[in-house]
Amino acid sequence: MSTFTEAASSARVPVIADVFASSRVRTALMVLGGALFTALMAQVTIPMTPVPMTGQTLAVVLVGASLGWKRGAAALALYVFLGFFLPFYADGSSGAENVLQVGSIAGATAGYLIGFIFAAGIVGWFAEHGSDRRVLSAFLSFVLGQLVIFAFGLAGLKLAAPELVEAGFMTSANWSTVIHDGFTIFIVGGLVKAAFGALLMPAAWKILEANGDVRD
Repeated sequence: MSTFTEAASSARVPVIADVFASSRVRTALMVLGGALFTALMAQVTIPMTPVPMTGQTLAVVLVGASLGWKRGAAALALYVFLGFFLPFYADGSSGAENVLQVGSIAGATAGYLIGFIFAAGIVGWFAEHGSDRRVLSAFLSFVLGQLVIFAFGLAGLKLAAPELVEAGFMTSANWSTVIHDGFTIFIVGGLVKAAFGALLMPAAWKILEANGDVRD
């Protein structure tokens, strides 16, 4: 835990995007790339009800850590915006399609989508304070980011629960069912994704350092 608190209290350090973002054009392209990467990872899906488990949350924390809090949050906001019109969400769906089909499905996912933006920002902030340089601190920041996503997601799921029960997607609208269907069943997968991301980020830094791309 001390590794995490040290990262949180340290001064701002460069994130991976800072190594390459030498112009506004490159910065804009990175934000767009973060949105497109999230859309791609959203198609990696393990079917579950009422909300499928996808690669989105892994993408969120990686984008946040790579771009920093402002660019990371902007990338996920762009993803959410584009996904309302384009087939960027899980299973190639869009926000408009969900609203036109069953309003409760859109409500069930809306909280998670909003959480993506905040989670990317929070993970990005910790990365700007060095959390992505070491496995343990990266893992803890990624777990925190996913908890933020689930906090927003559970709130949206609870609001949509009565419609989901009526549509046959949930057995009841009480909090125990909401927490089980919207969080508990994803704990193991979330930890695995956090661990995988926590291995990737320090490895990426080592590659950049070995290539001489990182300068003091």
